[in-house]
Amino acid sequence: MSGGTKLTVQRMCALAQLSRAGFYRPGSASQPAERERELGRQIRELALQWRSYGSRRIREELQRRGWRVNRKRVQRQLREQNLLCRRKRKFVVTTDSQHGLAVYPNLAPTLSLNGVNQLWVADLTYIRLHEGFVYLAVLLDAYSRRVIGWQLGTGLDHSLPLAALRMALTKRRPQPGLVHHSDRGVQYASQAYTQLLEQHQIRISMSRKANPYDNARCESFFKTLKGEEVDRSEYLDLADAQARIGDFLERTYNQQRLHSALGYRPPVECERQLRRSAVRGEVPA
Repeated sequence: MSGGTKLTVQRMCALAQLSRAGFYRPGSASQPAERERELGRQIRELALQWRSYGSRRIREELQRRGWRVNRKRVQRQLREQNLLCRRKRKFVVTTDSQHGLAVYPNLAPTLSLNGVNQLWVADLTYIRLHEGFVYLAVLLDAYSRRVIGWQLGTGLDHSLPLAALRMALTKRRPQPGLVHHSDRGVQYASQAYTQLLEQHQIRISMSRKANPYDNARCESFFKTLKGEEVDRSEYLDLADAQARIGDFLERTYNQQRLHSALGYRPPVECERQLRRSAVRGEVPA
């Protein structure tokens, strides 16, 4: 470059998004640069689709798509595109444990899970509408992280989690001995709720007093729900929230979202592989 500043090989490689080895390889400069741009495009697509995905989950999803890429490379692309994940950490109390109803010991830490329908976890959260709030009750299978029961409503009485429980019972039809874990809230300690559990020979477990993180699986789920659906949406009314949140739970979360605890698989895929292993007589990993 006569009369101007010369660019070093290192600087040219950086501008072209090309490695030094690729620069010196004859006839191959355009292909790696184009592939790097395509990688960046897919990383951006995943980061915008899954707002709470960090570099690990994005790398795993890329590998599922056939890319051979390490985590540092993904982090570099996220940093360059200003797409690094930032989570809001909030805890909103929806639990009223000041009641005279029976409470139960925490059985969850005593369990060693190796399949579904061994431990279900339940909780409630709030959902902001255009005007006002509604509340969401969910039930998760603790092994597969799958949402197996849910219900949206305007009140915080026992009818909301009771509807979610009935959905889960209809879908799963569990054998006696299943453990149901929740907080000590009046909704889960109510006579109607505990009687339905006892009718199905389900053992009742509750978190310790003033210790919401005894139900960490639900807390983690709600962070995902808020980060990837609720905080990105504005719901007009209950019907609108019901339709859009229902689609997220049943299709996006259960069938598509990768979970690190499941070997970066979605819950439905985890359960499908578990059934196949059972047919072959294999022991779950």
